[in-house]
Amino acid sequence: MRVCIYCASSKNVPKIYFDQTEELTQCLINAGHQIVYGGGSRGLMGQVASTCLSLGGDIKGVIPGFMKEVEWDNKAVKDMEIVRDMNERKQRFFEASDALIALPGGVGTLEELSEALSLKRLGLLKHPIIIANFNGFYDEFIVYLNKLVDQQFMGETGRALWTVIRKPTEIKTALEQSKPWPEGLIKSESY
Repeated sequence: MRVCIYCASSKNVPKIYFDQTEELTQCLINAGHQIVYGGGSRGLMGQVASTCLSLGGDIKGVIPGFMKEVEWDNKAVKDMEIVRDMNERKQRFFEASDALIALPGGVGTLEELSEALSLKRLGLLKHPIIIANFNGFYDEFIVYLNKLVDQQFMGETGRALWTVIRKPTEIKTALEQSKPWPEGLIKSESY
């Protein structure tokens, strides 16, 4: 399976997130998965790449040209696709992967995750979406997502849009147990 990882580029995040990112990446590579990521060399992105490469894993980076110009790209990643902008980058993430994992990250990660959830809700994306709620990072966001269902901003089936893991070792089971998003689900609910 080709797994896209959304995550932080900041090198200043707490060490626990680097450790958990390393462990999750090891789990993915040991299970034979390929990784697609944002192409960066710093922060959790850099941790994903360095862990994958150290284990001989297969990794593809997708980075906008303006980020390459300021040398944010990871030179060790040989399969690096340069795209025009952030929108094309997100589209390539969808096209180049079979599943999405959101590790802790900043507003870019949150925006990518939100867009994926929205597209899946509309039936335009079928990928499993896994939220890595390491160290409780996404607690409030998960409360918010459930509030959308509780207050009927989307139907009860909305809870099936995402899967939450709390430990890196849960990723293998989460991917194995993910079910395809049903065809035509949006038509079956009234608003």
